[in-house]
Amino acid sequence: MTQKILIVGGGIIGASFALHLAEAGADVRLLDAEKTVGGIATPNSWAWINASWGNPPDYFRLRQESMRQWRDLDRRVPGLSVNWCGGLLWDMAEADLLAYAKERNAQGYEVKVVKGDKVRALEPQLAAPPAIAVHVPGEGAVEPVHAVERLLTTARAKGAEVLQGTGVRWLIEKKGRITGVMTEEGDLDADIVVLAAGTASARLLKDVGKELKLDQPPGLLVHTEPAAEMLKGLVMAPELHMRQTPEGRIVAGTDFGGTDPGDNPQGAADELFAKVQASLMGGDTLKLSHYTVGFRPTPPDGVSAIGAVPGLEGLYLCVTHSGITLAPALGAFGAAEILGQGRNPLLQPFAPDRLFATS
Repeated sequence: MTQKILIVGGGIIGASFALHLAEAGADVRLLDAEKTVGGIATPNSWAWINASWGNPPDYFRLRQESMRQWRDLDRRVPGLSVNWCGGLLWDMAEADLLAYAKERNAQGYEVKVVKGDKVRALEPQLAAPPAIAVHVPGEGAVEPVHAVERLLTTARAKGAEVLQGTGVRWLIEKKGRITGVMTEEGDLDADIVVLAAGTASARLLKDVGKELKLDQPPGLLVHTEPAAEMLKGLVMAPELHMRQTPEGRIVAGTDFGGTDPGDNPQGAADELFAKVQASLMGGDTLKLSHYTVGFRPTPPDGVSAIGAVPGLEGLYLCVTHSGITLAPALGAFGAAEILGQGRNPLLQPFAPDRLFATS
C-alpha cells in the first residue's frame, strides 16, 4: 500500500525529502508556512557546498557523499545549475592551513596549496591577496531559493503536492503515535510525518511533550546590487567570506554562517559592506542592496540529527545547520529509511535521540 507522507517545512531539506520520496512512489504532500518558496533559514544561507575543515570523520564522510549527490542532482533536476566554482581559503594560520590540506588530501578531498601568482590567477581582483592559501576546486554554491524551486518543481512532476502558505499549528498525537497535523485550514492525516521545519521544530515537538535541544544562532549577510564580475569562486578570508551570484550580487558574511548582528543589524551590515568594498579592486563602485538575518537551526553538537523521534511512532525528524550541503544525502537516505529500506550506515552517528532530555 502506498504510504501517505506529510513533510512539514519548505526549505532545502523538506524539498529534498519531497523529491526523493516522490521518486520512490510515495504519496507526498509538503506543507510550507511561508507564502513564498524556500522556507525560513534556506533563503538566508550563504549556500556553500563543501566538506571543509572542522568536521569530525563521520560528518566529513556524510558531507562528502552529499557533495557527490549534488552532482547527481545537478544532472537530473532540470535547471538546478549548481555553480562548481571552487573555493579559495586562507582564514586560518599558515600551519593550520597546511595541516588542513594534508589531512583532506589523505581523505580523498582535493585541496591545493597555492601561493603568489597562482592566488592572483584564481582571484585577480583581490585588493590584498594572501601570500599563501588553499584552493578546493570541487566546492560550489547554489542560489538557495532557486534550488528549492527546482527540486519542488521536479517533485511535483513525480506526483508530490506542495501547499504553500499552509502553516502547521500542531502535531496530532494519539496514544504515542503521530497521525497527522493540524493546519489553519483543518487536520491532515498521514502514515508518516517528516518534521523538517528548522527552528520551528522545537515548538511543534514541545506541544507533544518532547523538549528538543536546538540552538538558533543569528547570521547576517550583506547583498550588493548586481555588478560586473569581481569574484570567480568562493572566497574565505579572515573575517570575510564572499561569493558572487550569477546575476552579479556579492553575498558576504564574516564567515559562512553570517555575522552576529547584535542589537544594531544596520550598523553591522554597513561595517561588513565596507570590508567587502576594501577587499576588492573596484570595490568602491559596489552598492549595498540589502542585508538579511537568518536563524540557523543548529543541534548543540553542531552535527545533523535525523531519524525517528523516540517515543513517538510515525514521526521522522531532520534538523541540521548544514542544510545546503547535506540536503541531497539527508533527503535520499531519510526517504529510504522511511520507506522501509533500512538506515544508511552514514546516518548511524546522527540519530536524534541525543537531542532529547532523558528522565
